Amino acid sequence: MSRVLPTALVAALLCSAQSAKGPAKAASSAPPKAGASKLMNPAALNEKAPEEYKAKFVTSKGEFIVAVHRSWSPLGADRFYNLVKNGFYDGSVFFRVLPGFVAQFGLHPNPAVQAKWEKAPIKDEKVIKRNVLGYVSFAASGADTRSTQVFINLKDNPDLNVQGFTPFGDVVKGIGMTALLNGQHRDKPNQQRILRQGNAYLKSAFPDLDYIKTATIE
Repeated sequence: MSRVLPTALVAALLCSAQSAKGPAKAASSAPPKAGASKLMNPAALNEKAPEEYKAKFVTSKGEFIVAVHRSWSPLGADRFYNLVKNGFYDGSVFFRVLPGFVAQFGLHPNPAVQAKWEKAPIKDEKVIKRNVLGYVSFAASGADTRSTQVFINLKDNPDLNVQGFTPFGDVVKGIGMTALLNGQHRDKPNQQRILRQGNAYLKSAFPDLDYIKTATIE
């Protein structure tokens, strides 16, 4: 499914194709942090998700819960399940927050870990549910490039449906909290630098961004 981007706002959802290649590859030489070794092998984290499950996120602004429905997006639900269950999102920063549009996260704090997952995307799937307030979808840089980044719709975004962004779950608790996430920096955090340097760059350049403390399967 090709993505034709009609607006800058839609483009803001996308992982840069250039970022997903060069910088991530260069970052692969960085040693993984303690506890990250199991995340260094994406192929091994392929457990089939339950048909329905919930993921609880404890953030610097409070908590929210995502109810995931495998029938909406089987591949997306499986990928999200394995990422959450294995602690991938712990420490992840909300690096792109566009108030009244989306809140995006999902780049691992350790660039060596992220580099592995950039090389393990999942296939596109048919859009069954719409991108409306509170629904959660994977970001992408084109056809079959969904990896780890996800976004929460902060309003109804009908343009994203025709672009192929496939919701796999919805925020059933804490949607009001997501509207409080720090959005003053909008698109300023540079994704290529996040891929190369991880949270070290974000903590240095944007220390006030909100982040995920823990994400767990309920």
